[in-house]
Amino acid sequence: MTKIWILIANSGNATLFTADSPTASLTELMTFDNPDARAKQMELSSDRPGRSFDSYGEGRHAMATEVEPKEQEQIRFAKLIVDRLEQGRMENAFERLVVVAAPAFLGLLRTNFNAPLSSLLSLEINKDYTSLRADELRARLPERL
Repeated sequence: MTKIWILIANSGNATLFTADSPTASLTELMTFDNPDARAKQMELSSDRPGRSFDSYGEGRHAMATEVEPKEQEQIRFAKLIVDRLEQGRMENAFERLVVVAAPAFLGLLRTNFNAPLSSLLSLEINKDYTSLRADELRARLPERL
């Protein structure tokens, strides 16, 4: 019997489902929540950017951040989810992985996948299905996972 994990995610929340066979119905395993994804940019940073002098002349300008605080929270959330998937892989909790995620968040998830976890990935879908119930979700996935 093939155990399959199905991850449905966006930058704000994710749900991990399991299926006992490629045609079985889905059972919810766990949920993840990222309330910071719904926060405003101002709420995530504590102060204004620093200031710096120009390298030539007397001008000053604001320093830019490499990664905005909201994007940094999304990166952290993706890492948290992938860490849980990796834990399941090491425990042999699943044999195949299906990932359905919003396009931008799918990219963040991919960057955190290591080679052993990527080898278990059988299907990727770049859609945001996080608002669907398990039966609605199963109807939108391929008949055989």
